[in-house]
Amino acid sequence: MIHSTPVARLADWNHERLLTLADGYETPLYVLDPDRAAANYRRFEEAFEAAFPNVEVMYAAKAHTGRAVLSVLLDAGAPIECAARGELQRAIQAGADPNTLQYTAVNPPDADLDYAVDLAEDYPGLTITGGAEDTFDRLEARGYDGRVAIRINPGIGTGHHEKVATGKDAKFGIPYDSVPELADDLRDRFDLVGIHAHVGSGVLTDEVDDHARALGKVADLARAVGDGDLEFVDFGGGFGVPYREDEPPLDIEYVAETVSEAIGDLAATPKFEPGRYVVADAELILTEVNTVKETPDATVVGVDASLSTLIRPAMFDAYHPIRNVSAPDRDGEPVSIGGPCCTSADVFATDRPIARPECGDVLAIGNAGAYGYELANNFHSQPRPAEVAIEGDGHRVVRRRETMADVTRVEDEASGAPEPERE
Repeated sequence: MIHSTPVARLADWNHERLLTLADGYETPLYVLDPDRAAANYRRFEEAFEAAFPNVEVMYAAKAHTGRAVLSVLLDAGAPIECAARGELQRAIQAGADPNTLQYTAVNPPDADLDYAVDLAEDYPGLTITGGAEDTFDRLEARGYDGRVAIRINPGIGTGHHEKVATGKDAKFGIPYDSVPELADDLRDRFDLVGIHAHVGSGVLTDEVDDHARALGKVADLARAVGDGDLEFVDFGGGFGVPYREDEPPLDIEYVAETVSEAIGDLAATPKFEPGRYVVADAELILTEVNTVKETPDATVVGVDASLSTLIRPAMFDAYHPIRNVSAPDRDGEPVSIGGPCCTSADVFATDRPIARPECGDVLAIGNAGAYGYELANNFHSQPRPAEVAIEGDGHRVVRRRETMADVTRVEDEASGAPEPERE
């Protein structure tokens, strides 16, 4: 891999190495380059450190909570932002100091709050962010009086899809105009240390100005509630990567400068929490062609990956680059590529020009690092794939392939039935 480039395209991956991995570990297979994730984090951090006198760059774990990712980013110095109890646990298992963790609760179940409150008893540096007044009441009812932050809803959403434009979704955050009064109340009940917002996801260079204006509104509110009394203002993440081959990479230096100008002077430390930017192009999926069907309307290519492997195309109508790594120079033609799930949503590409696939060819689906394995599932009782991490000239399995025994284990344990033999 070329770690210094601003974006890693499918052509940058070593095709022979990918074919060797597909042959050795079967498909579908996630292939991760942890060093690429670390390089992306450092690039982001350097750009924002140049634009802000005091800034903290976290990693939003929800993009990819794999231990191989969390470990390499912790080694790079990244604090971890978590959106659920499981992410807190996984960050700690990967080596994070709980005192550095930030937990952003969204309609948290009781078990999640119980875990966070218990954790804070031993690690008072943990910060719990609430996006509803009820959340703070529930914390107080548990005897918690430690570090909290307010997640605000600025009423402005940005990003690549309406489902990720969280800044205008009533599900997320306290209404903008209600925050000053709430802040006064919380100062009497907790250690109010911050303001938090996340306005959207997948923002590219031509959307940065709108995104920056939204962040400027967040900064204005922080000043209104007294940023001199706050430890930090967390402006979230949302910075994207080019999924389409003809899209230029995000100009991260321009982004940092534009955001800095929009935010202006703050007494509190500005925080940012990239997720997608760090991991999206650090992972791909290898899948094998098993069917090529000519129809009057299309050439249909069937592969062994599916929406259980990568759900983003079905869920967000997301585009992912695809390359025939077995024969990248073969003549191309428009093909439609889909998996084995019994739904028309199980499609990765429609009428897309690709070096003509043949049965047995291995295709690579790019930019699968963000919300790829995180959203993998067992639809059709399909075991989830293995994940292999590239390390220098070698590699290691960081997640073994699930078996049917894994898929049915919780039912077998509940019924007392013997587990099926492993495949």
